[in-house]
Amino acid sequence: MNRFLSRRHFSAWVLGIACSLGVVGGAHAADESADVFIKRVSTDILGAIKADKSIRNGDVNKIIVLVDDRVMPHVNFLRMTASAVGPGWRQATPAQQKRLQEEFEILLVRTYAGALGQVSDQSIFVKPLRAAADDKEVLVRTEVRGKGDPIQLDYRVEKAADGSWKVYNMNVMGIWLVENYKTQFAQEINAKGVDGLIASLAERNKSNARASK
Repeated sequence: MNRFLSRRHFSAWVLGIACSLGVVGGAHAADESADVFIKRVSTDILGAIKADKSIRNGDVNKIIVLVDDRVMPHVNFLRMTASAVGPGWRQATPAQQKRLQEEFEILLVRTYAGALGQVSDQSIFVKPLRAAADDKEVLVRTEVRGKGDPIQLDYRVEKAADGSWKVYNMNVMGIWLVENYKTQFAQEINAKGVDGLIASLAERNKSNARASK
């Protein structure tokens, strides 16, 4: 995480991660626009956070179960991980790519789980969508509104083969999630290779797990 993000901006990152990883149900996915999709997801996630005290308190195990059972099928996490890893992704074996996806998912969930309580008093305002009806990739611009000035929170979404929308990147105040990690991951790969990045992610996840106990 970029060290210059304030606590409010970090809260927006958390909300964005929750929304981009938190689609609840897909019944409407094939017949809704990208902005309606983001609004629905945001409303669902904020409602879930407010209704579940354990999630607000950062119960990592419960959040991980929620993500695994109800979330990941609605995210193009393969694309997200491949983009974050960058050129090193093409160098990785299928087994290494699988490990990278697993460790990156755990990293995101554990990194932001402890801060979920910060977003319970916030809401999302979706700006008018500028996209053609047949666009397959769309930028949805939103604002996180709560205490203080609104925070820019944008999503890049793509239309899957079944007509549903999937999030593959997000931006808070000019900082894109994938690009933020891409810089870190490139340094690890240049220094230690793909296996070195996997080992580094695994160690960070173990450290986060110990800290959450």
